[in-house]
Amino acid sequence: MKLPVIKHLTQFIEENDEDFVIETIETLEALTEVPSLKDEELDVIGELISNMYGAVEVNKMIKDGTPKKEALNNFMGRVLGSIDK
Repeated sequence: MKLPVIKHLTQFIEENDEDFVIETIETLEALTEVPSLKDEELDVIGELISNMYGAVEVNKMIKDGTPKKEALNNFMGRVLGSIDK
């Protein structure tokens, strides 16, 4: 996951609508079922999906009243914490 990408997607959600990102996630998930995709292509799609889910999660925290910067930092802290385990 890349914080600058999640931050950019969070801004996109604020300016537009979360549904655009959710529908894009669904589309990318459907693409992963194409049998001719190479591992590298699946990795890129997986990274995009992860970043989009991250932005949706950060957006939920912001809606619940967490300041944007704090929500981003808390989310990335959780991600990095889960990687260390």
